Parts: sequence; C-alpha cells; structure tokens
Amino acid sequence: MKMTGKDFSYNLGNYQPAVENALADLCKNKIIERIWKHDHTVWKPDPTEITNRLGWLHSPEVMIDPIPEINAFVDEVRAEGFTHALLLGMGGSSLAPAVYRFTFGLRRGDPSDRPYIDLAVLDSTDPGAILAHDRRLDPAKTLYIVSTKSGGTVETFSFFKYFYNRAMYELGTQKAGAHFVAITDPGSGLQETAKKYNFRKTFINDPNIGGRYSALSYFGLLPAALIGVNLNILLKRTMAMADSCRNENAQLDGENTAACLGVVMGEMAAAGRDKVTIITSPAISAFGAWAEQLIAESTGKEDKGILPVDGENIFSPDGYANDRFFVYLRLDGDSRHDEKVNALIDAGQPVVQFTMQNIYDLGSEFFRWEFATIIGGRRLGINPFDQPNVESAKVLTRQMVAAYENQGKLPDLPPTLRNDGITVYADELSNTAGESLEKFLAKANLGRSYVALQAYLTPSPKAGAALQNLRTKIQTTMRLATTVGYGPRFLHSTGQLHKGDAGNGFFIQFTANMPQDVPIPDEAGSERSSITFGVLKTAQALGDRQALLHARRPFIRFDLGDDVEGGLKKLAEAIS
Repeated sequence: MKMTGKDFSYNLGNYQPAVENALADLCKNKIIERIWKHDHTVWKPDPTEITNRLGWLHSPEVMIDPIPEINAFVDEVRAEGFTHALLLGMGGSSLAPAVYRFTFGLRRGDPSDRPYIDLAVLDSTDPGAILAHDRRLDPAKTLYIVSTKSGGTVETFSFFKYFYNRAMYELGTQKAGAHFVAITDPGSGLQETAKKYNFRKTFINDPNIGGRYSALSYFGLLPAALIGVNLNILLKRTMAMADSCRNENAQLDGENTAACLGVVMGEMAAAGRDKVTIITSPAISAFGAWAEQLIAESTGKEDKGILPVDGENIFSPDGYANDRFFVYLRLDGDSRHDEKVNALIDAGQPVVQFTMQNIYDLGSEFFRWEFATIIGGRRLGINPFDQPNVESAKVLTRQMVAAYENQGKLPDLPPTLRNDGITVYADELSNTAGESLEKFLAKANLGRSYVALQAYLTPSPKAGAALQNLRTKIQTTMRLATTVGYGPRFLHSTGQLHKGDAGNGFFIQFTANMPQDVPIPDEAGSERSSITFGVLKTAQALGDRQALLHARRPFIRFDLGDDVEGGLKKLAEAIS
C-alpha cells in the first residue's frame, strides 16, 4: 500500500502492518509527549547522557534570539575585509557546516556590499589536506573557526595550533588572535584557550546538545550565516517541522513525518532491512554525509545498529539484496532519480520519499532526521545520545602516540604480501593483492554483511573517484552494501557503529605514502614540535585497526604506496 501526502510518500509493502502497529504503540505509550518532557525512560532507566542531551529539541525557537548577535558578527568581519573562513573541527562540529556550504553556496550580496565569507571545512589530519588549505588561504583575510563541544578534541586543537602559528608568523602576535573565533561549551578548555590567545569572539553553545545534534545551534548556524544564509527564514521553517514533531497522533498519513520515519527505520532494522540507503537530489547530496554520522553514531551500539549508506550509485532492483530500506530526499522539480526509485518501488523494495520545496527546507530536514533517529533508537532499545565505542580507537591512538614519543617510531606491522606496488596486511597469505581482497570479501554474507572502505588517504577528487569505482565494483559483483569514509574523520561518526553494531561489517583500510609532512606545534605560539600530522594520522589508522580487531571485526589493510589511484584501480579490476 502507498501512503502519500503533499511532501511525502511511504511505499512499505508487507511491512506496513508492522509499522502501523508500532505507530499505535507510540501513541499508546505517549512517547512523543514524554520526549518533549525530556523523559529519559523513553530509552533507558538511567538518565546518564540522555537528560543532558535533549537541548536540540528547542534549538529552532531558542536560536531565534541570538540571530542579531550572529548577524552583527558577520557584518563586522565582512566590513574588516575578511573574505574566507576555515572551520577547524571534527564530526558533529564540521559536517553540518559543510552541508550548508555545499547546499547554499556563497551569497554574493548586493553590488554595493562586501561579499559574504567563503567557508571551507578542515576535518582531516592528512598533511596534504592541511597544506592545501594553508597554500590557498591568505591569513590576513581568513577567519579561523575553532569548533569543538568538549574543547579538547585532539585533531581540532592540532589544527588550531598549526594555523595560529601561521597567522602569528604572517600578522604578528598582536593581530593573530583577532583572526580566530571559538564555538564550544561553557567551561571547556577551548573557552580558556580563546581567552589566552585573545580570540575575536567565543560563542558558547547549549551544553545540553550533543555534537551530532548541533546543526541548528551555534555550531551550524554561525558558519551558515557567514556564507549568507538567512537564519530567520531557515529557523522559522524549521519551527514548523518541530511543531509537527509534537503531534502525538503519529500516523502514516499524518503531520508527524519525523516520528513515522523513525518508526519505519526501527521496524525495518528489526526485520533485517538495517541498511537505510539514502538517495538525494544532486543539489542536496551533501546532506547524506551528515545523516550518515547522525544515524550511525546514534544507533550503532549494544550489538545493534542501522547502517546508513550514502553516495552509492543507484542500481536496478536486482542489484540489491533484501537488507535495504530506501529514503529518497528530493528537491521539488528535480525528477532525475524518479525513474530508478519508482523501479525499486515496483519491485517491492520499501521506499520513503520526502520532497523539499527549496533549499531553505534544509533546517527542517536536519530536525526531521534528528527526531526520527531518536525514535528509531527507542525501537532498538539503545541510548541514541551516547557513543561508548568511540573512545576505544582514541585510547589506542594515544597509546600509539605515546610509543612514538618514547621510542621515536610507531609500532611496525609485518606485511603478508608486497605485490605490484601494494603492501597487504591480512590474516592469510595470497599470491597477489587482488587475490587477498577476493579472499577477504568471499567471507561476507549476502543480505547481512556490508563493506566499509576506510581511506586514510589525502582527500581529493581523483582518490574519491577511484574509491567510488571500487565500491561500485563490489556492489555490482557481490550485491553488498558499501560505505566510504576518509580517516580519521569517520572515527567521530561511523566509527561508533563499526565497533558497536552486530559485527556485520567487513573493513578495508587504505593507507599510502605522504610526500610531505607537517609538524604539530606543542603549543600555539611555539615552534617546538614533538609530533607531526603524518604521525598522528598513522597512529589513528593503527589505533582504529586495533580497535576493530579487539571487537572481532574482519579487517584487511592495503598500503598503496605512491600510487593511490592506480592501486585502487588494480584492486577493483581484481574483483570478479
């Protein structure tokens, strides 16, 4: 049966009765009302990391008041001649700003006005990524946004120390601080750092908002305002979505589409369709990466999880196993994916579709998916606000860094094979790198397993295309769900699901040579350095590997040497 409204449709087939029963249960137990009352027992009997994580429910109305302050700040930096901004962050503090920039572009303003601020996001410890931003930006015209909830994220502070030194070298100690702004929680280490180094301004966020639920707080809205997004329009539309999420009479043909999406996500996962595959209009395609973090980090724990699949090519129905559930997010008037999505519906695949009237509905989508995720988490019986497995890779990374500081080198791993420019680290011997990959993938189970490509590589269009080609080859040949993430940034998002779910993932890690390295200052303003970004990135890859092995996850590593694209192409060609 198909349920439709003005901007949504549900095609759930045989799963509709289970969804309707779950929606009735939602109403019977007053779940919507209890969520808005911040009742932690919706999820767990213990309030820890629940009652202090629900502030985002009120962000749309609460953040209306600071808009004049945000706009005044934007006008100030524009008037002073700033042309660019570089956001330094990881995970929840970086993904929403990247979505805003991709979706809205850069507003030019009136001809008589100064332009708005062109925003870029740095969330990679790869030396090549850092140098690319450094070489592109003029510190005299750049605003650096240091963004971290905890105020102690090692990657973010490493970025800050490096770019503070660059600004200090170019502008002098007296002027450098005016090129930095902080977004953080009250009382955090970053708040003190901002005072010490005379930051231009510090924006204090509501501490009751977790990072991945922060898109409509200062963490997302300040960067959005810098590129010229009209926050009044964005938030007023979002408030309408938030109001609909208060509707307790959740039905498939009703207003509370967020609750319905959450129930569908939960019921599909319970039925084995635990891979929510996100299809978007190209103009809003960056939204999928944000939703990926939200769903994966919120639901992947306690041996359960919903795997978000973003960025796969869309195939005919016979290209998928029976472990998928599709969400199609389209802009009104864009029909380019309609035919392929309709083919999935006709084949009986469960599909939910939402239509955005224009890009200012982006805030509404942030809120809809946040609300849906906590509803889905309730169905799985987990706390959608904690991240118990994220720390495991961090602890192991710190151990690797400590070993480097004590011994001057990171732990050596014996390879199982060196072949055709690729070094392989695997559990069993093979004659070629391609054979190693085929043996590894042969152990996956159709309809249950997924393949995660973990790229500890320099992000680039060429590397991205080669990774996409490899994942497509895996999907077409084996019909397995595939994900791609650049390390170490995915450690702050999908990394939680990788270690915390039911263990269905097959993990392929890629590393490569780093032609240039970049020192991390021990302290901002000092030239002394005990470690480089290259060492930190390698330590993170080794720590992630060890955390996955501790969790008994299937794992293989390919070091691609000096030829990243060529190595990825060879591996793709080996799959048959």
